[in-house]
Amino acid sequence: MTDTTAVPDRAAVLDPGTIPHHALRRVIDTALEEDAPWGDVTSEAFIPLAATATATLSAREPGVLSGGGVFVAVMHAVDPSIVAEVHVTDGTRFVAGDALVTVSGPARSVLRAERVALNLVQRMSGVATLTAAYVAAVAGTSARIVDTRKTTPGLRALERYAVRCGGGRNHRTSLSDAVMAKDNHLAVLLASGIEIGDAVRAARQRLGHTVHLEVEVDRVDQVEPVVAAGVDTIMLDNFGPDELVEGVAVVAGRALVEASGGVNLDTVAAIAATGVDVISVGALTHSARALDLGLDVAVSA
Repeated sequence: MTDTTAVPDRAAVLDPGTIPHHALRRVIDTALEEDAPWGDVTSEAFIPLAATATATLSAREPGVLSGGGVFVAVMHAVDPSIVAEVHVTDGTRFVAGDALVTVSGPARSVLRAERVALNLVQRMSGVATLTAAYVAAVAGTSARIVDTRKTTPGLRALERYAVRCGGGRNHRTSLSDAVMAKDNHLAVLLASGIEIGDAVRAARQRLGHTVHLEVEVDRVDQVEPVVAAGVDTIMLDNFGPDELVEGVAVVAGRALVEASGGVNLDTVAAIAATGVDVISVGALTHSARALDLGLDVAVSA
């Protein structure tokens, strides 16, 4: 079970911003079409057309909320007449038993939206809660906890927002955002007889001045050639704590230093203590479990 005892208060979390409207709309439309392509035949068979319902999204365990607004957006996508009251804002810590969101409206509409709305807010809150645990583990250091592209296909915008709700930061959004040469890129270069430093210098010449350039290395002896060639960030992949200290010393402030690989809640504090600037954690999105939230529905005729 995810440790949720050391998560930040709302004031400790930066403003997570918003989810791009087009991305959110695409996720919701796809999910609703998947879940009820021809309507909710159960509710239509059993629930009177005039029945109304009040439903409360409640916490079954402690955590950090992310997706309260997404929950409401799903409800409104099904039926704009549904009235919603958000009790806990995204990025806020809650405890078991807390009421997070209340919605009221036509019972058939609430029941049709229920599963999609729950799936998304549970997933997002799980990501936010796990992220908050990592952020708490590196408190007092200068290291940032950031996500990776190891996201659920189609849900990247929501999961990256959830990372921000947990106090983490985002890495590049997509392959289009920054140049990031990793092990497989370098393997191709080496097979072609191209030295890593030469490749970095050539790339820097081709790139616009606003494009961020990052290169991954897996040995300490690779650090100096890469940094000297003019990278903005160097990723030290699967370095142990002593190697990270050595790598940070070699870089000597000439580039940002990112640590990646072998990061978990047992190791992240030691990694942060080495002086790295950024710690990228794929687990924030690929290993977060859905938080236990429930929707308690009261139906009236």
